[in-house]
This record gives sequence, C-alpha cells and structure tokens, in this order.
Amino acid sequence: MATSAPRIWALIPCAGSGSRAGGALPKQYQRVGGLPAVLHSLHAFAAVPEVAGSLLVLSPSDTNFDENIGQKLGLFTTLLVAYCGGITRHESVFNGLSYLFDKNIDPNDWILVHDAARCLITSAQIRALIDAVQDDAVGGLLALQVPDTLKSSVDGRVATTIDRADKWLAQTPQMFRAGLLHRALREATQGVTDESSAIEQLGLRPKLVEGSAQNFKVTYPEDFALADRVLRGRMDLTASHFQPTPDASNSAYDYP
Repeated sequence: MATSAPRIWALIPCAGSGSRAGGALPKQYQRVGGLPAVLHSLHAFAAVPEVAGSLLVLSPSDTNFDENIGQKLGLFTTLLVAYCGGITRHESVFNGLSYLFDKNIDPNDWILVHDAARCLITSAQIRALIDAVQDDAVGGLLALQVPDTLKSSVDGRVATTIDRADKWLAQTPQMFRAGLLHRALREATQGVTDESSAIEQLGLRPKLVEGSAQNFKVTYPEDFALADRVLRGRMDLTASHFQPTPDASNSAYDYP
C-alpha cells in the first residue's frame, strides 16, 4: 500500500451510539432512503476515483454491522473495517489512523475524515475538497458560511448579537496528511471536536472550502425525514434506480 506518490484514503469513524437520534439502532445504521445511513457515504467515496480506499472504524462492541452492512461489502472492493473505535471521535480517528499505519500507508498520504452521520455527502463535493486542498501545505475542510444571525446568551436571554461575517460551520470531509493528523491528535488537549481543531492546536490554519447546506449531520429524529426527502429528490432528478452501483456516473452520489 505504501507509495512514493501521496494517495488519498477515506476514514469514517462509525463507533458512536447516536443517542439523540432515538430509534432502536445507532443512527449510522438507521435507514435513510431505504439504506443504512452510512452506506450512502460509502457509496459517495467509492464513486471518487482519486480515493484509494476507505476505512470504517467501528466500536469493539459493535453488534449491528454484520446484519446491516456486512452483506453489502461485496459492493466495495477497497473498503477496510476495523473494530478499534474509541469513546470519542478523537479516539476513533486516532485509532483508525494507527490501524492504517499498520497497513503501511505513507505519512504523506492524505486522509479524508468524514462523519458517518453526514449521509448526504456527494462525490462532487468530495472531489471539490480534494481539488482545493491536495496542493495545500496544511489541508482543509468543507465548511459553510453562517447564514443566520448569531446570539450569545446569559440565563436563557440574549446577551449580544455576534458578527457572523467571518463565521463558518465546520463540515466533513476534513482532509489532512496522515502523519500530520496522527501527530495533531496524539498531542491534542481537551476541546478537540474535529480534526481541524487538532491541527489548529499545532498553530496551523486549515483551508476552508465552501460546502453545501445539504451536507448536514443527521442528529435528531426529524433530520432523518429531511435527509430521506433530499435523497429521494436526487434520485428523481437523475431518474436512476435507488441503489446505484458505486461507479455509476449518474448516481445520486455524484449529484452536486
């Protein structure tokens, strides 16, 4: 797997319980548009030729993967699965990187870390991030400029209105060199909620790449209904079958 030319790998932490989503299953396995949510992300990455392979990081106690995803693994020839997830996203990503280094990836390779709960990501958005970041010295992430008025509060009442001109909502994928990201996560202090924040603690400034409002994180029960409508709307627009093959050029995972 090691190579002199940097390669690109997707890493999807998938070890959370998703308690806020409700339901009998963790949210990554709950069905959106007829498929377990994380499968949509796996299809999107599989449809990007620049991505050499994907790693799905599961909890060591995961009992849902085989029943919900395992029988579909034949669709993905470059998918790895590791039961090394931690309690936090930080731990899961760090452990996943360690697993990839055991597989001899190069420290100079790029890692695309993506939330399992962002099931509306498209291959077009992934390629846009790759194009914008692959020559960058630091790396970067998809993000969305804040469209709404922001308020800070004290005791449940407005304290002040915050200038939103320079405010962004961080999304995923987030794209950084494997060696740099591994170091950043290893040295990170508390307060690291995403890969970018760990990189920032090294004194570096990741690049912001315009994302999409549709690339939201499915968190609450009502989010599933909205994500389902978006996915089915994409299928109507592309006039394709609901379960496209990962390399289908007209699949919903290629939708801008």
